[in-house]
Amino acid sequence: MRELRRTMNAPGKIGLDLVGIPAGAELEMDLTLQAVSEGVLVTGTVVGPLEGECSRCLEPFSEEIELQLTELFAYPDSATEQTTEEDEIHRLVDDMIDLESVIIDAVGLELPLQPLCEPDCAGLCPECGVRMAIAGSDHKHEILDPRWAGLANFAADTAAESDVDSSLASRNGSASSTTEES
Repeated sequence: MRELRRTMNAPGKIGLDLVGIPAGAELEMDLTLQAVSEGVLVTGTVVGPLEGECSRCLEPFSEEIELQLTELFAYPDSATEQTTEEDEIHRLVDDMIDLESVIIDAVGLELPLQPLCEPDCAGLCPECGVRMAIAGSDHKHEILDPRWAGLANFAADTAAESDVDSSLASRNGSASSTTEES
């Protein structure tokens, strides 16, 4: 059994367009290599920076990702190599272990389907596009269907008439009560 701690640079961007490990980013590997009957078992962690855009508000964010690795690299001519397809299990090639594809696969499994800058990101306002985190919870727009625009004036006129009617009624009511007292 051999423990291995190394820092390597990512060969290219690992991940998707929206989120991934940037090209050239430092990846810290803390691995254990153990010889088993069928090959070399590699276990450990890989830690690196994760950068992307929030799927709700499109703000850039960065955080750290920690990948857990457990992978068997089969010896040439082992039973595992002979009984598995070439893409099912990794193989030792010239006594070398290539971790690049293992890390790419692990990143692909760990990446969020909808990356968020904050777990409770409210996203963008659907009307004006401002970030809701900046706009605040009281941000809103009055949306009026153009087919009902004529009725909006009618509603305003009706409200004004009812205000006038209620003020006249209150004056008449107060005038009648004063006349009854005298």
